[in-house]
Amino acid sequence: MITVLIVFGLLFILLIYGVFIYNSLVQIKHNVAQAWSNIDVLLKQRHDELPKLVEACRQYKEFEQETLQRVTEARARVQQAREAGDISALGLAETVLRGGLGQIFATVEAYPELKTHAQFMQLMSRITDLENAIADRRELYNEAVNINNVRIEQFPDNIVAGMFHFPRRALLTFSQEEKRDPDLRALFG
Repeated sequence: MITVLIVFGLLFILLIYGVFIYNSLVQIKHNVAQAWSNIDVLLKQRHDELPKLVEACRQYKEFEQETLQRVTEARARVQQAREAGDISALGLAETVLRGGLGQIFATVEAYPELKTHAQFMQLMSRITDLENAIADRRELYNEAVNINNVRIEQFPDNIVAGMFHFPRRALLTFSQEEKRDPDLRALFG
């Protein structure tokens, strides 16, 4: 009789521990989703601001149309990846978009009247603030993803994660091109 009680006691403790692990993994999964949602909101806001910036630049006929076209195309790719939730494609599209924005901001140096245009300066400031916020949120997202991925690989969490199909998540990374220092001669040459 005591052996049966000990076995049931151990099974009960294992069940409680399994529930604890499951609830912990659910919380982590929702933290990842919340971190992604925060990035998504900022990407949407930036997505809405970019056409205004491009239009402000287009008012200056000589402004580099090729750069504006690249930004517009990259914006569309970011939007597609964002809507699909494709983190890898988003990272690549973000790299192209940020490069195009860098070229716009650098090209503005050749247009003093554009630099003094109030709407352009406001948009440029707003987009820069959004870029900084996206970088901050990307760091939080990647931290949440890392916690998720570590927990679903650790024993005994991996058993519960496997039973309930908790997936690994992809980190939001940008290409090496974005991480290196810009070639200032090429931008201002």
